[in-house]
Amino acid sequence: MALKKFKPYTPSSRYKQLPGFEELTKSTPEKSLCRPLKKSGGRNNQGRITCRHRGGGHKRRYRLVDFKRSKRDVVANVESVEYDPNRSANIALIKYEDGVKAYIIAPLGLEVGTKVQAGDAVPPTVGNAMPLSSVPLGSEIHNIELVPNKGGCIARSAGGQATLSNREGKYALVKLPSGEIRKINAACYCTIGRVGNIQHGDVVSGKAGRTRWLGIRPTVRGMCMNPVDHPNGGGEGKSKSGGGRQHLKSPWGHVKGQKTRKKHKASDKFIIQRRKTKNSSRRG
Repeated sequence: MALKKFKPYTPSSRYKQLPGFEELTKSTPEKSLCRPLKKSGGRNNQGRITCRHRGGGHKRRYRLVDFKRSKRDVVANVESVEYDPNRSANIALIKYEDGVKAYIIAPLGLEVGTKVQAGDAVPPTVGNAMPLSSVPLGSEIHNIELVPNKGGCIARSAGGQATLSNREGKYALVKLPSGEIRKINAACYCTIGRVGNIQHGDVVSGKAGRTRWLGIRPTVRGMCMNPVDHPNGGGEGKSKSGGGRQHLKSPWGHVKGQKTRKKHKASDKFIIQRRKTKNSSRRG
């Protein structure tokens, strides 16, 4: 997908880069696969803000995406590729031979009229879903399950892809988008190909208003606040963390940069190689 650039007639259009939407073939969603979506404003069931900087934005409807690919060994035809306001990836509307319609994550290169299906013995072509035990080694995959029949939860965002590197017994070794190599049950389903909309990360809003349309509210730096409002606030003039050289902290006083994963987690035995971070690359 190519990005549109604009002539600098206004300050907001000078650096603006927006999606071109050339690969989209339909502007209105399938009504039977849409559900109402109420905005939370980042608040939980007690009314307290648990996710800051959220609120407002354009009204949305949730699209029911089939992450499980539960209809097996039935051929489906790709009817359209559509925009989904609830995720960075595009979605594809497929229609099975028996007339049932469903949404799936649109992989790169999936076009209208393509035949897709899910099953244990389907060919490894783009858009087809199959267990990791049937996928050829070295293939690009996405929408990967961690638990069989639970639905894909890994590599679902725009441009995301994982690689099946090896198989050991009943487990498959998958290199995730973060660089982590992890053991996953070979019975878990995945979809062949890379998620489309690969230039999503290069989009430049150009103005604060478009960010507000997306439901994102402004973020104020802690060092611009008063000491009563943030651990990094205060100080005469511009200062780092309240006039001294303390470690940067979160609004609740936790030091930033520390590991947040539990030291002894049950799933540690499935992680063969940790993801690569900036600090680890500097040490190496």
